Amino acid sequence: MSLFARDRTAPPTSRTRTPAGPLARLGRLTAHRPWTVLTAGLLTFACCVVLGVPTATSLVLSRFEAQGSESARVADALETDFGTGSSNITIVVTAEDGTVDDPEMVTAGTELTTEIADHPGIADAYSYWTHDSTPTMRGDDGTQAIILAHAPGDADHVRREVLPGFLEEFTRDTDRYRTQIGGGEAVFLDASNEATADFVRAEAIIFPTVLLLLLLVVRNVALAITPVVVGLFTMAGTLALLRPITAFVELSTFALNITLVMGLALGVDYCLFLIYRFREELRAGHPVPEAVERCVSVAGRTVVISGVTVAASMSVLLALPFDFLRSFAYAGIAVVVAGVTGAVVFLPAVLALLGTRGSRRLWGGDTGPGDRGFWSATAMWVMRRPVTCGVVVTGVLLALAAPALGLRFGLPDERTLPESAPSRQAQEQVSANFTAEEMDALQVLATGDRPTDAELDAHATALSRIDGVARVDAPTGAYAEGTRVEEPGSYADRFESEAGAWLSVVPTHERLNSDPFGLVAEVRATDAAYPAEVGGYPADLVDYRDSLQERLPVLLGLVLGVTFVILFLLTGSVLIPVKATVLNLLSLGVMFGVLVWGFQQGNLAGLLGFTPPGSLELSFPILMFCIAYGLSMDYEVFMLARITEEFERTGDTARATAVGLQRSGPLITAAGVILAASFAAYATSGVTWLQMLGVGLAVAILVDATLIRALLMPSFMRVAGSANWWAPAPLRRLHTRVGIHH
Repeated sequence: MSLFARDRTAPPTSRTRTPAGPLARLGRLTAHRPWTVLTAGLLTFACCVVLGVPTATSLVLSRFEAQGSESARVADALETDFGTGSSNITIVVTAEDGTVDDPEMVTAGTELTTEIADHPGIADAYSYWTHDSTPTMRGDDGTQAIILAHAPGDADHVRREVLPGFLEEFTRDTDRYRTQIGGGEAVFLDASNEATADFVRAEAIIFPTVLLLLLLVVRNVALAITPVVVGLFTMAGTLALLRPITAFVELSTFALNITLVMGLALGVDYCLFLIYRFREELRAGHPVPEAVERCVSVAGRTVVISGVTVAASMSVLLALPFDFLRSFAYAGIAVVVAGVTGAVVFLPAVLALLGTRGSRRLWGGDTGPGDRGFWSATAMWVMRRPVTCGVVVTGVLLALAAPALGLRFGLPDERTLPESAPSRQAQEQVSANFTAEEMDALQVLATGDRPTDAELDAHATALSRIDGVARVDAPTGAYAEGTRVEEPGSYADRFESEAGAWLSVVPTHERLNSDPFGLVAEVRATDAAYPAEVGGYPADLVDYRDSLQERLPVLLGLVLGVTFVILFLLTGSVLIPVKATVLNLLSLGVMFGVLVWGFQQGNLAGLLGFTPPGSLELSFPILMFCIAYGLSMDYEVFMLARITEEFERTGDTARATAVGLQRSGPLITAAGVILAASFAAYATSGVTWLQMLGVGLAVAILVDATLIRALLMPSFMRVAGSANWWAPAPLRRLHTRVGIHH
């Protein structure tokens, strides 16, 4: 029996259709007035640049925090009622001669602490010398001590208005001592500055690389330059669209990096799809104006559907109550709108002007008569042995994804920065020479009336017995290992006010690095004779993680549900969207396997030059999931549109799959390589988060564009046969009325 035997359940509907609808009218306008459309495009580009440039200065720096959580309530209460909060700036003071206990050093350290406390923007500061020589604030070798400061305000205020002047004033190297400045705010400021520099460097790599790849693919200088220009239009248009949004919501600076690289990549992707279709229409014998019209009508519709799919995948981040992640949703939607506009409206004007000039066959185009070629032959080879191919390829993908089973979430720290970053060097001094993490202390706040001294004593004693707690400071003294080791000193007043009292629980390095979530849980579970809540940096991140995890089922449900609906409207099938979801999840599994194997376990550390963190911060894998899922569906839509179009013409699933792969395979491979190269440029970053994004997304895209689309897709289509197009009668009627028809 021929592989191309027709599915009897689906009679052919072959006929030549005249393009109709708004996209056809747009294509007709572009074909007959290309200079008008192109001029309008250039003017729009210029307006977007003017409107978009100020957007960069409107973006804000963000923290990992869950508004309204227990830790957020504690932070607000400490600042309002006690004039203090989590120590977000750490100053490591190293004695140049002798120890930190020498009289001259005691005097210098006390004066320095007073200077810091009086610095504009600093609400509270204390040190080894002002905290009754607390041992957790003294280095093991006696040559170092730390000063901790609290700068109130949002991340934007602290990092842009307070820290620059603070760093200039207190980064010192005197005859008596030298200082190094770290802490959470300094680490994130260095990460932001490094990311900005990395973006400039990455773009310097991306643009010539993409242009070279386009020259190899389209084999025409004008057609190679145009997608890059559309990518630039997408970037400028994205910034212009985001500008009014910044007046109402906070958008993170990190969103800018991903937005702009996606802008170039999607702009190029969409342009390639239209260029391939335009060349195909020319080869079919259509004159240039008709080829442009048909290209915009058919391929333009697919680009719009693809854009909606990517935007939908990104928009689910709006369901999360975190400005940091919502920023990527707004940016992702804006990228799609600008990219689709540039590709569908302005690129066809260039195609109309170029006409048949430079119409050399595209890379990967037909290599045989009709629709026969490498990709069609590959599909037919797979479909002759679909079960074997499916099992082997699935086994390979599952093996590559296996490390993801060891995925472990942890707290972000200074190791995300390059070793040359000053804040990382300061933090590493603390880790190497101090027994505990005084700067990451947990704050236990009595939420009712001030407890009695006996109640505070009992609670502090119990907290100090927790494994991994080095010390507990309270209004009633200091505690360690279940014993009060110090009577209340001069520093005790900072732990109480007319509003009540609070305790500071100082963890050891080992416990904070190995089990921060368990530590917070134990502190919160410790019985007290009074109502209490727990805050501090570790608690902030635990609450942030828990809030994300609580919403993960909703996020996953939205992503899968929205893309299922879009693919159903495109194909009229129930099985194909399910199959697409399974295939996309396989490619995402490989991405997470690479993240765990390469970054969490550190197997790529030597190649990329980072320090293995031993765990992954939760928000970036979620962001990567949404981006990668949307881009995978991007290629799914490209391929399914061609398969569905051919199936509606012939009613033959096997032939439709082979022809669809032949017509979309070169495009998907070329676009995948270019898109992967764009993301892979971020592997050169000095910030581990950006390296993860670059490598992880590049791997997901390449796997999806090769193993998934070339081998698993035809395998699954062949096994399912005519069942691919099945849907219950009510859904068939729904698709007839509202579906996307060719």
